[in-house]
Amino acid sequence: MKRVHLSTGLAIRGAGAGMSVLLVASRYPNQPQPLWNLPGGRQRAGELLSETVEREVLEETGLSARAGALAYLSESYDGTEIHFLNATFHIALLDDAPLARPPEDPGEDHVVEVEWVKVSAIAERVAVAVVRDPLLAYLGGRLAHRYTGFHEAGITIEWPNDSA
Repeated sequence: MKRVHLSTGLAIRGAGAGMSVLLVASRYPNQPQPLWNLPGGRQRAGELLSETVEREVLEETGLSARAGALAYLSESYDGTEIHFLNATFHIALLDDAPLARPPEDPGEDHVVEVEWVKVSAIAERVAVAVVRDPLLAYLGGRLAHRYTGFHEAGITIEWPNDSA
């Protein structure tokens, strides 16, 4: 069984009905439409998960970030072949630079959009349950153990460059 460690960043601005979360839309070879998610990605060899999220946020949004407290941990299985473990960290954005995506060269990255999305719009924007459900439960104060697991992810993702 292959194990994939992921790290995503939760950046929040505003409060109450005006609260927004930073999301990215990524294109994958086996998906007809881009999928929305928190910025983040796969851990590299020798990299701590907190370093992964800082690197990925910069790559996907052009914004420097610092990993803070662990928000929640989620895991899922893609059939019986791949086990995904995802650590979602609160992140602090370190500058007020404009969002840097979509990239000038779309072949360099699979991110095609970056946007601050109101919490009230996340359910319709994020199509994948293993991403959407833990995020909304956490934001709504309904993820008491800061953990969620799915025996079946319900989706298979092929990355553009599967060597990382």
